[in-house]
Amino acid sequence: MTAGSRIAAMGHYQPTRVVTNDDLANTLDTNDAWIRDRVGIAERRIAGNNESVADMAVFAAEKALAASGITAADVDMVVVATCSAEDRCPNVATTVAARLGIKAPATFDLNTACSGFSYALATADHAIQAGASRHALVIGAEKLSDVVDWSDRTTAVLFADGAGAAVVSAVPEGEETQIGPVLWGSAPDKGDALTIAGWRPYIKQTGQVVFRWATTELAPFAAEVCKRAGIEPSELAAFVPHQANTRIIDGIVKRLGLSPDAIVAKDLVESGNTSAASVPLALSKLIERREVPSGAPVLLFGFGGGLTYAGQVIRCP
Repeated sequence: MTAGSRIAAMGHYQPTRVVTNDDLANTLDTNDAWIRDRVGIAERRIAGNNESVADMAVFAAEKALAASGITAADVDMVVVATCSAEDRCPNVATTVAARLGIKAPATFDLNTACSGFSYALATADHAIQAGASRHALVIGAEKLSDVVDWSDRTTAVLFADGAGAAVVSAVPEGEETQIGPVLWGSAPDKGDALTIAGWRPYIKQTGQVVFRWATTELAPFAAEVCKRAGIEPSELAAFVPHQANTRIIDGIVKRLGLSPDAIVAKDLVESGNTSAASVPLALSKLIERREVPSGAPVLLFGFGGGLTYAGQVIRCP
């Protein structure tokens, strides 16, 4: 048994192709002002036909491993959060492990859509606390462009591709855990508000149901995450929510009572909604730009399809 775990390092990857709102306006009945006003997105990254979920997951994981000082030989668990994997078997985690040369790890995919990274992070943390793992790779990766109907402006303007990865390790003996208790849950009665259903699926979303749920019910859950970690929201150095909609993010922030100095991630402006990849992608960028000091408390909070939610307070790597 161990006292807990920490995020040793982060890494992220985004495709090179940028699709702006003006680009979408060439084929859809929309425009830049309409999209920015309703969701806050200016552009998004779209993967090429030859880029898979596993490809992006590997690239992000390689960056995280390089930053952590931990080698592939040290990793004993790989968890990939995704809802857009092209193949059902082998799972993405197994493919990532093979590509990275990781020997005999526990490997599995986890699908809770947009809350997936926080679910996966908690699962790895629990495994480490139980002594079942020492060093885990936790990855959120999505290729949502494969399941977007590009003639549907209600979804085509939202979703994008990318990956974010964390190396999660047991804390040294005598040190406190740096990943706080998870709060996770769902509203299964609203599960049909966002679906990717069938064998050749498109994302379908009842936007008003999701928006109303997110703006009215999630802030108390985010506050409860802080309570479980023994910290006041005003003490947070940063808040990294799922990157779905700036109005949703602003609504949660307003009710949380963050410090005016707290950093609020809004990577969706340049990255769009990347579902399970959005939280680690945004966090990795904040760390890369050194916007959050090492050791500072950060609230991660994912929410979305299912409808599911999950969050934890971590200490910044």
